Amino acid sequence: MEHDPHVEAVAGGVEKLRAWWSHRQWLDRPHTGASAAEALAATGWARSVGGAAPYLGLFARAGLRRAAVDAAVARLEVHELPSARGCTYLLPGSDFALGLACGGAAPVGELAAAEKHLGVGRDEVEKLCLAIERVLSPDEPLDPTTIRESVGDAVRPLGEAGRKRGLATTLPLALGLMQSRGRIRRVSVNGRLDQQRYGYVGWDQPVAGDAVDLARRYFSWAGPATVKHFRWFSGFTAATARRAVAEAGAVPLAPGSELLLSPELAEEFSEFSVPSTPHYTLPAGIDGIHLLHRDLPRLLDPADAARPLPAGRAGRAFGSEADPQTHVVLDRGRIVGLWEYDTERAEIVLLPFVPLDDALREAVARTEEFVREDLGDARGFSLDSPKSRAPRIAALRAAAARVTGPTAG
Repeated sequence: MEHDPHVEAVAGGVEKLRAWWSHRQWLDRPHTGASAAEALAATGWARSVGGAAPYLGLFARAGLRRAAVDAAVARLEVHELPSARGCTYLLPGSDFALGLACGGAAPVGELAAAEKHLGVGRDEVEKLCLAIERVLSPDEPLDPTTIRESVGDAVRPLGEAGRKRGLATTLPLALGLMQSRGRIRRVSVNGRLDQQRYGYVGWDQPVAGDAVDLARRYFSWAGPATVKHFRWFSGFTAATARRAVAEAGAVPLAPGSELLLSPELAEEFSEFSVPSTPHYTLPAGIDGIHLLHRDLPRLLDPADAARPLPAGRAGRAFGSEADPQTHVVLDRGRIVGLWEYDTERAEIVLLPFVPLDDALREAVARTEEFVREDLGDARGFSLDSPKSRAPRIAALRAAAARVTGPTAG
């Protein structure tokens, strides 16, 4: 990224951009006292894949413990919803309507594919939606098995052809449509975001908003960013993304630059300076500081981009990956280390890219205590387990020993 012409057009270069992104993401200092909804509204929707990412992100930004986040979910101040690209994110209540609107195309596309390849009719699925709505209540979640038994013949098995396409019955098609319409919501059976056992309850959530609304949110969270970055996050076509960005009023950082920023932030950016002291945080590898752009090299110094990945494929360098393969350590927007949580030893295994100092040790200790006491593990995604993660942990520990000595991590 050092030679990217978009960066060269910015006074202060890549260090200022990274520090600004960190600032806008609330990763430059603790925002103690902020709620989960306030943090998500200010910094963007948090990708939720059945792992620890939302918890780690909210702890890094606002010091929120798991109990506070779970309570916010229970009060519907924040909620996991299918939104951008049809993917599940943790959203603040102020964005429920927009998130559902942005994710509505995905279940419609899945239904069209099922109609084409499996002979599933739209009327059949709409009737199933009505049957599901009749058996659900707003208070008592029903799991998919109970829903299927309750609606009887309204659910149809799709045989071997369906199983090959990941659809054993028509039920997931109906549930997807109903979620996107705000008619039902999916809730965790134990109230946690990092475990994937769900039930469904009835809901009456309006769906509203368009591409321009999302563009305005996005450039507030993620700018400076390019139209390409926005397309990745939104899943919109090139034409829709360009039109939305133009109507949202995003402006170039400098003449000819593809990096765009909300005009109300332009003056603040020009006056912003890189903090002189480090501030370390340990978010997940899919935290918004990365995933809003999904442009990993912008967060890496060239020497770090060239590093081989511990437990990675032979010949692969860190900077060639689309996403980090572990959790990351950040300082003023730069990735300065990698980490995982070892459940057997109840400790963080750290591979630092910078010399260990007291501030970094304290940040690691603080996050380690949070994971141990609140989460029990720091899974990257739903199928991530201590057993599957063991080779990565061993490789990180070995790499750290080569860098800092055998006592690291």
